[in-house]
Amino acid sequence: MAQFVAFQPNVEVNGETILSVVAGMKVVESTAYKILEDNGIAKPKPGQWYPQQAWLNAFKSIAKEVGENTLYQIGKQIPNNAQWPPAVTSIESALGSIDIAYHMNHRIKGEVLFNPETGKMKEGIGHYGFEKINDKEIKMTCNNPYPSDFDKGIIQSAAEKFKPADVLLINVELVNPDKSRKKGGDTCIFKVTW
Repeated sequence: MAQFVAFQPNVEVNGETILSVVAGMKVVESTAYKILEDNGIAKPKPGQWYPQQAWLNAFKSIAKEVGENTLYQIGKQIPNNAQWPPAVTSIESALGSIDIAYHMNHRIKGEVLFNPETGKMKEGIGHYGFEKINDKEIKMTCNNPYPSDFDKGIIQSAAEKFKPADVLLINVELVNPDKSRKKGGDTCIFKVTW
C-alpha cells in the first residue's frame, strides 16, 4: 500500500506522537499547527487521540508545501516524543523495538495496539520489520502508511540515540527506491550500517 493512506479508517494516533510534527518544524511552528488544523487536528495535546488519516493527510500537505526533508526531520523527533519501550540499550534493541513503539502509540476502537504488561500486539497498522544482517548492519522493512522519509528519520534517530560511543556515523539508506512506497510499492526497505 502506498504512503499517506491508512490501512483502516478507525485507527487513531496519540497526541504525543502528533506533536513530533511541531518539534520537527520548530523553525516554522505556526506553519506546523496550521497544517495540522487544516487537516482536522486543532491544537493537539498529549493524552488525546486523533484520526490517523488526518495525520497522514497533514504529512501529505507537509510534503507538498514544505518538502520531504521536513518529513525526515519530523521522523527524527519520534524517538524523543513518542512512548518508547523500556530497556532499550543498543542500536539493535532500539531498531528492534520500533515496531513495538509504533503499536504503543496507535489504537483501534479505543484499544492500544501493544500492551507492555502482556506483550500482546494487535494488527491493523502494518509493521516495522527488523533483521540483523551482521554485527554492523540491520535491514528494516517498513510496511505502514507513513511517508518513507519520515520512516528514515525514525530509524536514523533511534540508531543514533543508542549507538556505542566509538561509532561516529550511522548510515541509513533506502534500498530499491524504485520499488518503495514513494513509487506506490507496499514497503520501504532500509539498510542501516555503522
